[in-house]
Amino acid sequence: MEQVFREVSDVQEALRRFFGYDSLRAGQEEVVEAVMAGQDALAIMPTGGGKSLCYQLPALCRPGVVVVVSPLIALMKDQVDALVAREIPAAAINSSLGAEEFRQVMSALRHGELKIVYVAPERFGQDSFMNALRGLEISLLAVDEAHCLSQWGHDFRPDYLRLGRVREQLGFPQTIALTATATEHVRLDILQTLRLQEPAVIISGFGRENLDFAITHCESRKAKFERIEQVVRRWRQGIVYCSTRKNVMLVFEELRQRQVNAVAYHAGMTDEERAFSQDAFVSGRADVVVATNAFGMGIDRSDVRFVVHFEIPGSVEAYYQEAGRAGRDGENAVCELLFNHADLKTQEFFFEGSNPPLALIRSLYNLLRFECHPESHELVLTVDAMTERLGKDTNPMAVGTGLSCLIHAGAVERFDIPGTLAKGTRVLHPEINFECLNIDAARLEEKARRDHQKIEAITRYAYSGGCRQQWILHYFGEEGSAPCGHCDVCAADSREWEELKGEDLVVVRKALAGVARASRRNAAGEWEAIYGRGKIMDMLRGAKNASMHRFLTSLSTYGILSHLTDTKLKALFRALQEAGLLQSSGGELPLITLSAKGEEVMQGRSPACLSRRVWSRPACTPESTKRRRHTENMLQSMGLGQLDKELYQRLAELRRDIAEEYNMPVFRVLQTETLRAMARVKPTTMEAASRLKGVGPWVRNHCLRAFVELIQDYEGV
Repeated sequence: MEQVFREVSDVQEALRRFFGYDSLRAGQEEVVEAVMAGQDALAIMPTGGGKSLCYQLPALCRPGVVVVVSPLIALMKDQVDALVAREIPAAAINSSLGAEEFRQVMSALRHGELKIVYVAPERFGQDSFMNALRGLEISLLAVDEAHCLSQWGHDFRPDYLRLGRVREQLGFPQTIALTATATEHVRLDILQTLRLQEPAVIISGFGRENLDFAITHCESRKAKFERIEQVVRRWRQGIVYCSTRKNVMLVFEELRQRQVNAVAYHAGMTDEERAFSQDAFVSGRADVVVATNAFGMGIDRSDVRFVVHFEIPGSVEAYYQEAGRAGRDGENAVCELLFNHADLKTQEFFFEGSNPPLALIRSLYNLLRFECHPESHELVLTVDAMTERLGKDTNPMAVGTGLSCLIHAGAVERFDIPGTLAKGTRVLHPEINFECLNIDAARLEEKARRDHQKIEAITRYAYSGGCRQQWILHYFGEEGSAPCGHCDVCAADSREWEELKGEDLVVVRKALAGVARASRRNAAGEWEAIYGRGKIMDMLRGAKNASMHRFLTSLSTYGILSHLTDTKLKALFRALQEAGLLQSSGGELPLITLSAKGEEVMQGRSPACLSRRVWSRPACTPESTKRRRHTENMLQSMGLGQLDKELYQRLAELRRDIAEEYNMPVFRVLQTETLRAMARVKPTTMEAASRLKGVGPWVRNHCLRAFVELIQDYEGV
C-alpha cells in the first residue's frame, strides 16, 4: 500500500465519510454501541438489516484489524470489492487465492496495511495461519452467518466448530457473532461454542412488513410451472429456489421455453458458470435466477420482487432466510411456497444424508482402515467410490456426512493431492477400533431428532391456516406478534367483497377516470399505459411539485380526489388492482391503465365490487407509520419533492451502463435508495449531489459527474 490507513475519530464520521449515511438503523445502532463499548455481542438481524456495517464501522475507528469469518467465497468477494471501492483496505483469504496472491495478502496483514480481512473457516485449521494471526493486533473477531456453527442450525458447517478453540488460541479477542435466523437452541449453541463473555444479545426482530407470504398447493409439476410464470409476469425479477440440481435445470429450461430471461445456479456448475449466473442476476442482465440454496447468502440485489420455492425446504429457518432475500429495498415483494406433499420425500432423503446411522459410520471407518496404505495410511477414494464399496443402497450424502464425523472425531483427515483438484484420506490411527473413537452417539441421535422436528415444523407451516408471517414469528419466539394483514390468508379473510354505492362509488369512478385520462388508446382501441401509479395518484391529489408533468396538471381529473389522504389513496389503488379494474405493465417501474373490466365500472355498465377491508385497513403498522412520517418530514425539511420516475428510469439506465463499464453489480455503483433520492432532489451541482445519503468516495471520484450532467440535461440547466 502507498499509505497507511488512518483511523477516523468516531463512528458517525466513519459512517458519513466512507458510506455516505447520516445515521444507522435502530438495530445497527445498538449493536455498534455494544461493540464500541468493548462488549462481546450476538446480533440477530433480519436479512437485509445491514449486519456487515456492525463490524465494518468499528474497524475504521480502532487500531488493528477486524478478522471476519465468512462461509462463502462469493460473499467475501462482494464485501471486499465494496470496501475497496470505498477506499477501505480489505482483503479475503480463501481457496480462490493463488500462492502469490496469498503471500501478498499475508504480507499486507503482517505490515498492518489491512483494516478488514475475510477468512474462510477452514483456514483456522492451519497452524501456520494461526501463528501469523497471533502476531497481529486483532481489534475484533466477527463471525458472520454464525448459525453455521450450530448442529441445530439449518446450514451447519463443521469447520465453524473450531472457532471456540480459535478464540482461546488468540487470547479471547472481542467477538461479535451475526446471523439472520436463529431459534433459542441455536442462540445458546452460538454463545456456548464461542464462549462469549457477558455478551450483549441484540435481536432486531424477524418481521418484514413489506413481504407478502403465500402458500399455493399444486397437484402437479405443470401447475407449479404455470404458477411460477404468473408470478414472473407480474413481478418480473426474483429467485426460484429448488431443492435439487436436477430440478434447477428442469425449471430453468421450462422458463427459457416460456421466454423468461433466466439463469441457473447450483453447486454442480463450474466456478465460471456460477460466476456468470451470479453476475448476470446481480447486475440486472437476467431477471430470474433458478437456484439451489447454494445461491443467496450475501447476495445484495435489493430489488428482488419475489422469491418462489419450487418445493418445500428443509426447515423454517432456511425458508425464512431465503424468502428474506426479497424486498431488501423496502418495497413490496412476494414470497410463495409451491407445496405438494410428495415433495417431502426429497427432504427425507436429505435427512438421511445428514444423519447417517452409527452402523454406517462404523462401516465407513473400517473400509478406510483396511484399504489404506500400510505405511502412509493414506488412500485415494472419492465419496462416490466409498458409497459404491459400502453397497448400492447407501445414501452418498450419508457417506459424506459420516466422513465429516470421522474427521471431527480425530480419526481421519483429508489432504490435497498435488496437481489435482482431488482429495485423499489419511487414517490417523488405524490400530484403533471404532468403539474407541471419540464419537458422541447421543449427540448424533439428538441432532437427528431435532432435524426431524424441523421437517415436521415446515410441514405444519405448509398446512397451516392462519397468518403466514405471524406463524413464522411465533416459531422464532415473537409470541406477541399480530396477523400481518396482507399474506394470502389475511388477504383472503379480509376480502369482504361489497358492491359500492353512493359516495364510495363516486370515488372509485373518479379514480378510474383519472387513470383513463392519464392513458391513451392505441389503433386497436385498447388502453395503453403512459404513467405509473405514483404519478397518477399525485395528479388525483392535485400535487404541486416540480416533477408534475404539465399534461397531468391540465387534465380535468387533476385534484378531484384531493380530500383523500395518501394512505387512503394507496389502499384504494391496491383494492382497484386486486379487483382486476387496473392492469400493470410489470417490471421495476410499472405503468398502469384501465382493464376492460375497469372501463365497464367507470362507465357505469358494471357494478363496482371492492374488498372493503383491503381498502380500509392500515397500509402499515403504527411504528412503520411513525418512521415513514419522520422520513417524510425530514425530506420536506430538506426540500425534496416527489420521486420523478422518468428521471429515475434514466438514472437507472446510466447506473447500469457504469456498472458494465467497471464490471461490477449495479448496487455497487449506487444503492437504489440513493438513486431514488437523486430522482427526488435532482441535484445539478457536484456539491449538492455529494451530500446525498449513500454517495461515497468511489462514486464521487469515478462517476458522480455523469449523474449530475444527466440531471442538468433533464432539467434544462
